[in-house]
Amino acid sequence: MTRIDSSLSTPPVVVRDTEEADIAAIQSIYSHHVLTGLASFEETPPSVAEMLARRRAVLALGLPYLAAERGGRVVGYSYASSYRPRPAYRHTIEDSVYVAEGQAGRGIGGALLAALIARCEAGPWRQMLAVIGDSGNAGSIGLHRRFGFEPVGTLRSAGFKFGRWVDTVLMQRSLGPGDQTLPDRAS
Repeated sequence: MTRIDSSLSTPPVVVRDTEEADIAAIQSIYSHHVLTGLASFEETPPSVAEMLARRRAVLALGLPYLAAERGGRVVGYSYASSYRPRPAYRHTIEDSVYVAEGQAGRGIGGALLAALIARCEAGPWRQMLAVIGDSGNAGSIGLHRRFGFEPVGTLRSAGFKFGRWVDTVLMQRSLGPGDQTLPDRAS
């Protein structure tokens, strides 16, 4: 569990493993982003049942699925997922970070990403990718830069949402020794 005290007047952010009971709040957070933003290229919010299934799939791979809580309320979440299913990609994962409406700029995204990176560095993974919807998403791009991600490319007009073409920004950071050493034979 990670605690971040962003100010004396607000309760600290607590980052912890999610529980199934958190998924309704997480689905609500994600639904807002699906319906109003470009961070996700989904156009229809998934149900709570679908979000539960997605969480179970992440956990089945041994990857973290975290919640940020402030004052007893889930105010954000993050998780890592496989970048691609082919075996040669097994050491590369993708991060996802979502913060509740009205909570941006309060240290929640940073607390979530810091905890997610730390947890993933403890595993066999060596590269983390951020696949950011919209080249104008300064908040997410800035957050990832602060945590050592570097831009590695932009897929121009890769998505079409809200009546316009949308870019995808790719950012990457090494985890642990990255590509400086070979992975364990077992992984």
